[in-house]
Amino acid sequence: MLRRLPRGVTVPVPVCTVAVAVLWAAVSERASEGLPVWWWPVPLILSWAGVLLAAADLIARRLPDALTLPAYPVVALLLGVAAVGAGNTDALARATAGALLWAGGYAAVRMVAPAALGGGDVKLAGSLGALAAATSWSGLLLGVVAANVITVAIAGPARLLGYRDVPHGPAMLAAVWLVVLHPPV
Repeated sequence: MLRRLPRGVTVPVPVCTVAVAVLWAAVSERASEGLPVWWWPVPLILSWAGVLLAAADLIARRLPDALTLPAYPVVALLLGVAAVGAGNTDALARATAGALLWAGGYAAVRMVAPAALGGGDVKLAGSLGALAAATSWSGLLLGVVAANVITVAIAGPARLLGYRDVPHGPAMLAAVWLVVLHPPV
């Protein structure tokens, strides 16, 4: 699918397949430990989409609109189903605020320092902010902080190896995947 887009990206299918399988196995393990059944689709779908997005960002240094923009209605549907399953809609209000806060913060950084973040990072931040905030306010904070810490930790060695930039999307995705898999209390 990504290869056929204008400015398409070819991702290594076998590598992505193995990565998704490993992440799904982790979700299965977590589900056996008591992760509520109505929450399972969230880390499962994030695993699949996250692997594709991370691969595209690592290979092409961009996050395709074909994945970042449809993520908003998909996240809304996933969180709506989770809210019905939980019998509580508080997470939906937090998710809306989280989307606005993370995307707004990244948009502000992009306006002030355009080289610091790409437009795809800003678009991705909204849907990831919604997922992280749906777990809790501390989940949103943890997701944002962890994404930045991971990026900084990778940037130093990458620069030593001659890379000028480090894609931020994979760190964002990893941080939020961990938050939705292990929601903070």
